Amino acid sequence: MALPTRDLMASIAATRFGLGARPGEIDEARSDPQGWLARQIVGRGADGGLADYELSAGRIAEFRNFRADRRDLRQDSAEAMKKGETPPDRDPVQMAGRMIREGAAEDFLARARTAANTDAAFRERWAMFWCNHFTVSGVKLITAVTVGPFEAEAIRPRVFGRFEDLLIASSAHPAMLLYLDQAQSTGPNSRIGMALQKRPNPRNRGGGLNENLAREILELHTVGVDGGYTQADVTEFARCMTGWSVGNQREPEKFGKFVFREYAHEPGDRTVMGRRYDDRGVDQAAAVMKDLAANPKTARFVCTKIARHFVADVPPPELVADLEKTWLATGGHLGEVARALIASPHAWAAEPRKFKTPYEFVISGYRLIGGQPGAIEQIAPTLNGLGMKAYSPPSPKGWPDEGAYWATPDALIKRMAWAEAFSAVTAPERDPDALARSGLGARLGERTGKAVARAESRPEALSLLLMCPEFQRR
Repeated sequence: MALPTRDLMASIAATRFGLGARPGEIDEARSDPQGWLARQIVGRGADGGLADYELSAGRIAEFRNFRADRRDLRQDSAEAMKKGETPPDRDPVQMAGRMIREGAAEDFLARARTAANTDAAFRERWAMFWCNHFTVSGVKLITAVTVGPFEAEAIRPRVFGRFEDLLIASSAHPAMLLYLDQAQSTGPNSRIGMALQKRPNPRNRGGGLNENLAREILELHTVGVDGGYTQADVTEFARCMTGWSVGNQREPEKFGKFVFREYAHEPGDRTVMGRRYDDRGVDQAAAVMKDLAANPKTARFVCTKIARHFVADVPPPELVADLEKTWLATGGHLGEVARALIASPHAWAAEPRKFKTPYEFVISGYRLIGGQPGAIEQIAPTLNGLGMKAYSPPSPKGWPDEGAYWATPDALIKRMAWAEAFSAVTAPERDPDALARSGLGARLGERTGKAVARAESRPEALSLLLMCPEFQRR
């Protein structure tokens, strides 16, 4: 398969593999589009990564303190009302809750600004792919405040390393353990499990085996729903994972961090997908994950997702094969898989076949003008309206990647409304003709170029540019 012209490849490099071109970016890529992308692959991972889990631990501690304060205040209020007294002021607790939410909002704004400003947008897109692959949704307040730290601590430092390490790090992170209720999972025959069963009142027994995380690792993170596992494999894997939890208030040094609770671990050897795993405590589940990471079905499943995300809803089989071959040859080295993606001629078809998600659309709008969102209020309400609420994928499956989900008539009308509002503020100081050339390069079609040039005003011209097919698709 022949590659497009170098000019067109430069445009594709910035728009298909990146997050939309900033002014001058396509010119930077023109001399060597594939090399320009390859230089963004670095061993330290994506920007914004953190070396340890201190930020998560701090957020979880703040959240626990907030819940304790709220509980105490409710008790004080109830007692005061019984005595006919005025309930205590609620402001301190409300303020604490607001501070927690504001922390999450600042995390998302920082991520959006990184995406808008970075000169390594392929690296950022690659990181976003893995954040969505290992989804933690902020549907719970405790996970809302830890999604940002989860991405910084577990995902970003490892996106160009081995998949095995990324899988284990994301599965062991407190945000994931809390999101999928793994932190409360106990083995029925563990010490705590046996003790709980002896309680006279069944309502106080609590605990029990939770299969959520084990199931999602199999179905969504590794071999996929058609990966050949059974319900018995899910249960056995969940038993391996018992004891993976998060430190609490009684463990000050481990509060908010990963802990392994031996007393909650289901004893005994386990068999998962035909392989026997000795009872090695915390390492039993890690051994299962290492084998899942090396499973060829994982390579096929994840490489298909990568090709779908970057190139087409129905990706070229040849591209999937190129990625899969590299994955298997390198033991799932993600930096090498990223290099295989940009090296494959099947990823460079001239026809744009991917419809941008709302986040990609809004970020690419800021990149087009060389700007960034000034406040969370400038992006969060827009993303809410477009169905992509910040840090809130609808399920552990993450945000959908297919255009049919995002390109609904209602969504297009809302995109137009945002484009008009955005253009009204930003266009008067800019030349839309120049933005069209710098933002799309050789992908700018004659029809769109004329429409932008003939618009009656700069805001109208910029709106047309933002809503043209070349800009909406990558």
